Amino acid sequence: LSFFSPFSLSCSRIHVTAVELPSASISLLPGSGIKLVIGNASLTIDMNWSIRTWMYKDNGRGTVHVSKVFVTAIFSTPLDNTGPTSISFTSCRTTSGDVDIKLNGKT
Repeated sequence: LSFFSPFSLSCSRIHVTAVELPSASISLLPGSGIKLVIGNASLTIDMNWSIRTWMYKDNGRGTVHVSKVFVTAIFSTPLDNTGPTSISFTSCRTTSGDVDIKLNGKT
């Protein structure tokens, strides 16, 4: 494993360039909280990247596109009026279908 000596990989100037939520809903859970469901969402991110090893270095621009994302989140809200309103994150389930990564470098 000594061939794979330490390396440096960094990403910078990360920008979310597109978000699509074709199916999203919020519903009340009687007596307990709020349920958020997002279906078939997608996200596109652009960034700069660079890598440096003992024998190689490169940098460039990259795009990451994540699609077929499904999220179910439940938030609880206490029903008492004794203090400030609060929301607690109770549970979350997330799945993603496809991840497409494109890196454009100089070498």
